[in-house]
Amino acid sequence: MPKMETADIETELSLFKYDDVEQLPETYRGLSEEERTERIAAAKAELGDDVVILGHNYQRREIVEHADSVGDSYQLSVEAAEADAEYVVFGGVTFMAESADIITGDDQTVLLPSMEASCPMAGMAEALQVDAAWAEITDAAPDAEIVPVTYMNSYADLKAFCAEQGGAVCTSSNAHDVFEWALDRGDKVLFLPDKHLGENTAHRLGMADEIAEWDPWDPAGKSAAEVAAADIVLWDGYCQVHERFGADHVERIRDDHPEAEVVVHPECRREVVEAADVAGSTSTITRTIEAADPGETWAVGTEIHLVNHLQRWHPEVNVVPLCGEACMDCNAMRQIDPNYLTWVLEELVAGRERNVVEVPPREAKLANAAMERMLEL
Repeated sequence: MPKMETADIETELSLFKYDDVEQLPETYRGLSEEERTERIAAAKAELGDDVVILGHNYQRREIVEHADSVGDSYQLSVEAAEADAEYVVFGGVTFMAESADIITGDDQTVLLPSMEASCPMAGMAEALQVDAAWAEITDAAPDAEIVPVTYMNSYADLKAFCAEQGGAVCTSSNAHDVFEWALDRGDKVLFLPDKHLGENTAHRLGMADEIAEWDPWDPAGKSAAEVAAADIVLWDGYCQVHERFGADHVERIRDDHPEAEVVVHPECRREVVEAADVAGSTSTITRTIEAADPGETWAVGTEIHLVNHLQRWHPEVNVVPLCGEACMDCNAMRQIDPNYLTWVLEELVAGRERNVVEVPPREAKLANAAMERMLEL
């Protein structure tokens, strides 16, 4: 197993972390919604309190309607840890299931209905790749104290790496607090993997002129010395859903709905956040719609399934997708097919665990330390 240069952590590229990927059996592939709804309900009744099902906000209706809790990734992990369930079935992506495994007790097992649900943004900052970049950047600024901060949307080994290097984890809600903590602790911040959240956070802190972008894929890009001269170094990663939004979408919505207000996720490009009325996490977006007056129109710039949920959950509010018919879903979240959920639950009833996500103990301990630093703020 490869070992990092600058941290005492053994890891692998994300594609090889879980080599026990299991495909959906043929007998489950043709289930109708009515069939699987009945079978999921029966399996849940049989398992009782031994299982809790978590549904991320970006999951399709057919998943969240069976979930015991619906929310954002960190919130769901905390709820899993507070549950008495032996099994946690996470309707999300790989890094979310890893976070749940880190936070939950040793007597709890986390399962992901499909191991193919792997977040592209998390994969843009592989720990081995960050380790190599860290060596270059710190060598270019030997007298500076650089503090790494990773977004929750990253793999466990990257969270562990940040802990080993004195850094922390952040969410989209508290990124500004963690940035301030890091700058109090050191001279510079290396933030990964989402450059847009990093840029929006820098603007919030009045540090828009203090950022530089590190592109690990571009040999002709800025050198380590050039980025190390900045106070905030942003890794060139992004969410494929949120990067689709542009300022023109906001302009078009305001033309079509002059009365509309716009709320977007801070993973969107800077010009989109600037044009919006509100920017915040999925929890902030949800609370914004919950607090809206009947008849108000809100255009929402985030993954389309959450927009659809908000439309159903709050029919008194006119909720519209920011990019209209062009809005798409998250390819990774799409892999959590309701037929997979049926299969995983029925296998548990039969006494078989499928697609278990288990973070190695030392890696989990370090990653948890990085998250604990965030909570201390």
